[in-house]
Amino acid sequence: MLAALCVAAQAQAQEIIPLWKKGAPGFESRRGETEQHQDWWYKNIHNPSLTVFAPAAGQANGTAVIVAAGGGHRQLVFNAEGVEPAQYLASLGITAFALKYRLFREPGSTYTIDNTAEDIRRAMRTVRARAAEWHIDPERIGVMGFSAGGEVAALVAYPPGAGDAQSPDPVERLSARPNFEILVYPGPLGIPDPVPADSPPLFLAGAADDESVGDVLFDLARKYHAAHAPIELHIYAQGKHAFNMGQRSQYVSVRNWPQRLAEWLADRGLTPPAH
Repeated sequence: MLAALCVAAQAQAQEIIPLWKKGAPGFESRRGETEQHQDWWYKNIHNPSLTVFAPAAGQANGTAVIVAAGGGHRQLVFNAEGVEPAQYLASLGITAFALKYRLFREPGSTYTIDNTAEDIRRAMRTVRARAAEWHIDPERIGVMGFSAGGEVAALVAYPPGAGDAQSPDPVERLSARPNFEILVYPGPLGIPDPVPADSPPLFLAGAADDESVGDVLFDLARKYHAAHAPIELHIYAQGKHAFNMGQRSQYVSVRNWPQRLAEWLADRGLTPPAH
């Protein structure tokens, strides 16, 4: 798995796409404010965007995933939970998009969780609207989230997500609902009770000893089971919270969790099966 991640790390960002050309609705005047970045975190995000990680030439398989990093809605763990997973997905032939969304718990923030929901919905619609440009199947667009980013993913996965057919903006006319969902130690926000029977197929991973969200893993698994909705579940005995893509963990099982994801994607026909 470490070798696979080294290969994945070679995938470089090709483009940064603002979700709205003139800035987020109602906050257009803030789009020019500079993001803050130090070490592993990003803050002060006022112009939400997608960073594109495309597969190597000739390797794209038509699947796309939008990746939402965690950080408690106070900051974004953008490299370890945005860039690195996007690079890994690109190594599998998936066109990946690392999302920078507005942070409603950042000190001094004027945003709410509704603004975060606007960002992920717009991200989904943007990728669907430009699917032909990236050679993406608009019915094979998924969402992936870590920790608080898992909550962001849930905000778009369970509501109907239908577009506004009367909108003058053609992007807003499209569905925002993902075709599948990948949640890694997600928080509880955005998960309904119960989940609908037509919930997107879910890959769920985390650790049983995660004191932050361990109960969410078991609760969400029960909800999917009760709804007879498709789920693959990997709960590791040890690993705590925020093990990212696993390569820095002392546990072999945690270090190899991305391979389990690759297998699930192949089994669902979202990537070519391994030979």
